[in-house]
Formats: sequence, structure tokens, C-alpha cells
Amino acid sequence: MIRVQSPSKLNLFLHITGRRENGYHELQSIFQLIDLSDWLEFTQTDTQDVSIDGLNSVDLQQNLIFRATEILKPYAQQPGGLHIRIEKNIPMGAGLGGGSSNAATTLIVVNQLWKCGLNTEQLAELGLRLGADVPIFVHGRNAWAEGIGEHLTFIDLDQKQYIVLKPDCFISTQLLFSQKTLTRDTKPTKFCAYQLKPSDFINNFEPIARSLYPEVDEAMRYLNQFGTAKLTGTGACVFVEVTEDMNTDEILKHSPCKSYIVNSLKESPLIHFKV
Repeated sequence: MIRVQSPSKLNLFLHITGRRENGYHELQSIFQLIDLSDWLEFTQTDTQDVSIDGLNSVDLQQNLIFRATEILKPYAQQPGGLHIRIEKNIPMGAGLGGGSSNAATTLIVVNQLWKCGLNTEQLAELGLRLGADVPIFVHGRNAWAEGIGEHLTFIDLDQKQYIVLKPDCFISTQLLFSQKTLTRDTKPTKFCAYQLKPSDFINNFEPIARSLYPEVDEAMRYLNQFGTAKLTGTGACVFVEVTEDMNTDEILKHSPCKSYIVNSLKESPLIHFKV
């Protein structure tokens, strides 16, 4: 049995800079990997079936872990049955990329188990078919993202801690994108500009999420007492950077919803994975 860590991410900002003819939105963002992680266990079986335990709320055909194995089957030199068990710690529908991370973890591990022989770039390209956030977890490095999130420039970020709150609501990404008030023409910028003044960089979805979901607004107002709160992805999680003067225990204790303290990662634990 192979047991591996599947980390999550924060979007340190998220700008929508345009819209393509096919309806997809152009964006700019920074992906920061964090140590809030799911754990996946892979056990090879004597059958040819893939079974998944621990995520029963998601239909198997829609499960990104299962879909990742299906994508790899045409490349398998040594295919076989798998039982995959997931220990879920990353909240779902949170903007933390848990599902995308699980898919990327599966691609990395099963690529080796089935001797598919694919390199990181090839796995990332396959991962894009599962979701725009999957390639960042395949590469396992912090990145400046453009396009629909697939054009990645790897960057070094300072080690930090964050307080993350998960409001008790499930945000519809489709609903947020459909809002006429969504800013879709933020001026494109550069990583060096972010380094000079990160406070100028916001999440274009934040005002809409706060308006449509009172739970998000409550979490933002709570964290804004202690720093500059931000929405990650299309939510629902919000976060604030930890500073020396914060009493993190008290902040977590009085949080209006589920709360976490997380550490930034320089790279994914999977980056050097070998069977």
C-alpha cells in the first residue's frame, strides 16, 4: 500500500483580465501551496477494477480521482486493479483545490504504478482535461498563473502562515461567473508589481461572493479585524496572513465557522515521489 499527501492551495489574488470567444475567462493569479492536505492510499488488487473509498458523496464517474485513472489507461504498460482510499481533510467547494490536487496525486502515483512512462509536462497536459487547477499540483511548485490558469511561471515565495476560515456554504462557481457585475477587464500586470505592493492585488470574485453568500461576508468581516482578509479562488474559504502580534489561538477559538492554521509550502511533498 502506498500512502501519499495531497496538498491544497491558496490564490493570493485572482484577477479576471478578459474573456475568450469560447466563453473561458483569462485570469492572473498566484498559486501558493499549503500544508492542509488530504491523504490518498493506493493498493494494487488482482482485479482490473478501480474502486474508491472515502468520497461516497461524489458519483464515481464524476470523481476526479477515478477520471484521472481513466485518462491514464491508454498509456498503461502494466495496468491492474486499484483500491484508492481517501482521507479527506481539505473541505470541498472551498476554493482550496482539493479535488484538483487529488486528481494530480492520482496521475503522479498511477503513472508510476502502471508504468505509463509519462513525464511531468505530459501529466500536466492530461490533467488540464480534468480541471484548470490540476497542472499546478502536478508540477508541485508555487506559480504565477495566466491564461485560464494553465500558463504557469514558477516562483519562489516567502514562508508564511495563514489562518483559513471555511464558511458553512457551498459556492456555485458558475453563479459567480454569470454575474453581470463581475469585473472582467482588470489590467494585466506582472509578478514584480505584486512583489512591490501585494495589497493592491485583490480577488475579483470577492465582492460578489460577499453579496450572494452572507456566511462569506461574516467570515471576511471577522478576519478583517486582524489583517487584510482575502477570498481564495471562487471561494468559499477566506484567509489572512499571520503576523507576530496575532493571538492565533484566540482568533481560531472565536471564529464564526470552521477554521484552520496552515503553513505555506515551498514545493509539494509529491515532487520527488517514487514508487
